[in-house]
Amino acid sequence: MSRRREPVPFAFVAEADRFRSNVTPPPRERPSLGRLAGRALLGLTIVAGLVGSLVIGTPALSTDTDAGTSQSQASDGR
Repeated sequence: MSRRREPVPFAFVAEADRFRSNVTPPPRERPSLGRLAGRALLGLTIVAGLVGSLVIGTPALSTDTDAGTSQSQASDGR
């Protein structure tokens, strides 16, 4: 998809897509110790929640094959 260039009366408008700034942005601030600890605590909380839901949910998803055999053994004993 080629764009056709049309004449523009102002040169700076035509060159606007090619413009590069020579001004460097200021350096990023380093996160404080409290912010790093908060991020770590949030990550640990999320991981602990996922692990907890897996531990709690796994027995509900498993098929209980032993329950059928224990019921049949109980009925045989009568």
